[in-house]
Amino acid sequence: MNSPTLQNKTFALLLTAVTLAFGAILWQFHGAIFWGGALAILFSPLHRKLLRRMPNRHNLAALATLLLCLLGVIFPVGLVGLSLIQEASAVYQRVNSGQLNFGIYLQQIIDALPPTLARLLDHFHLATAAEVQARLASAAGQISQFIATQALNIGQNTVQFFVGFGVMLYLLFFLLRDGATLVHRISHAVPLDRHHKRQLADKFTTVIRATIKGNLVVAACQGALGGFIFWALGIQGAVLWGVLMAFLSLLPAIGAGLIWAPVAIYFLATGAVWQGLVLTGFGLGVIGLIDNLLRPVLVGKDTRMPDYVVLISTLGGMALFGLTGFVIGPTIAALFIACWDLFAPLDDTSAGQQ
Repeated sequence: MNSPTLQNKTFALLLTAVTLAFGAILWQFHGAIFWGGALAILFSPLHRKLLRRMPNRHNLAALATLLLCLLGVIFPVGLVGLSLIQEASAVYQRVNSGQLNFGIYLQQIIDALPPTLARLLDHFHLATAAEVQARLASAAGQISQFIATQALNIGQNTVQFFVGFGVMLYLLFFLLRDGATLVHRISHAVPLDRHHKRQLADKFTTVIRATIKGNLVVAACQGALGGFIFWALGIQGAVLWGVLMAFLSLLPAIGAGLIWAPVAIYFLATGAVWQGLVLTGFGLGVIGLIDNLLRPVLVGKDTRMPDYVVLISTLGGMALFGLTGFVIGPTIAALFIACWDLFAPLDDTSAGQQ
């Protein structure tokens, strides 16, 4: 006769095996599943408000929330994406045809440098535009390859993209409708005490909302303002550069300055002083302050992690999961910190004495 201990071990092994197998099945759509869950967390407060206005009409409330999510978030992002593709294609064609030559701009900056700085660049073999371009091409190779790979994957897997998009919307509807029940089931199955489960669940939902609502809104504002000032100054490809600034603003300690600062330097070096001063002032005084003004309001001080943790987890998440990793990476990092805080809580008294 089988002992209860053997039965428990056998069932635990079976449970682990079927869970891993089910995870392997779902992995093909891990991006769609993640974004469906993330959007459900983000829009759950709106769903609860609608449900209070139409009690006992769960399907209608979930459908209304889904439509508002489509109109307020997904469709605008899609339109910006289409504009980005068109503008990026135009810039690529101009570069290939020779109409846009970054080497000329680099040479103009180098020619305007003081003799001392020019000799320093010559010492590092950076005194000509060709040498600078060679170094920049080497440094930007991996970034360009990543962007090209993502664009190629989207173009070649259009059917898979729309299938994933449909899965995300389908899952979003049911998570909005049945999310509370599902969370209760999962919470009941997790073998932790109620206090720890509540802390981890609160941390997870807070980080998801903070990353999407806070970081994306800040990135969108910085990108929109950057694109606007580029358009106002007559710089071609304003949408493209604005999107790049929004993307880079997701990375702390890097930011949108990697785009607008070189352009401001070019203006100042080539005699376009007022354009350079306007771009520098706008970049520092408006774009640079958006993060300090909006992020505390949208994210809150309690959810902030050290910038170096956010930077490393964002880059690592994107390397592992693609573009979705800019949310997954910081979320995993926050849960990692939360779990260790629960395992070894910091003694405030002893920390203060140190």
